[in-house]
Amino acid sequence: MTSDPRTDDKTVTPAVGAALRCFGDGDPLYAAYHDDEWGVPVHGEAALLERIALEGFQSGLSWITVLRKRPAFREVFEGFDPEKVAAFGPDDVERLLVDARIIRNRMKIEATVDNARAVVALHDSGRTLDELFWSFAPDAAVREHPAAFADVPGWTAESKAMSKAMKQQGFRFIGPTTAYAAMQACGLVDDHVATCPVAIERTRAIAVTQGPTT
Repeated sequence: MTSDPRTDDKTVTPAVGAALRCFGDGDPLYAAYHDDEWGVPVHGEAALLERIALEGFQSGLSWITVLRKRPAFREVFEGFDPEKVAAFGPDDVERLLVDARIIRNRMKIEATVDNARAVVALHDSGRTLDELFWSFAPDAAVREHPAAFADVPGWTAESKAMSKAMKQQGFRFIGPTTAYAAMQACGLVDDHVATCPVAIERTRAIAVTQGPTT
């Protein structure tokens, strides 16, 4: 597994025997993301475009940095509405490059605009980003929560296939590792470790829904 910024910047020392989150303990914003968003299914063109963009902006940085800037990202990228972002021109890129509220990286900003245009192109061909993205979801029935974060892969065969397919559709800055991070963020996979409180609760909820087996 490659190093994951979600675990690299923990702010507390785990207590012996404590059931701790996979990441996020010690920071309310980070903990809320871990508990309420990571591994939860995400659908919709703007929501998926946002997650893909933010995973790209996170590359080389800690995820908490991106989380703290997410409100500004949503503002400057028009709520990640594909049609609106696709209309951005060179002046918009230059405007964003001097906005200290976001991560000012020309390549990542331009990739976000190009990715919005790729979404619009999908729509023009009668397809959706939701359809394309979720077509690479592995079978959840055969996946178990990893025993430890060291068991979580940096990329998978599905994320490699997703990366290739999306690049063919004009998407940028979405290699296999970024694609897998987006899959985790959007709930195509649930990589909460087995001892994480969230994993325990979700497993319990599924058992209640399914009822007793005979």
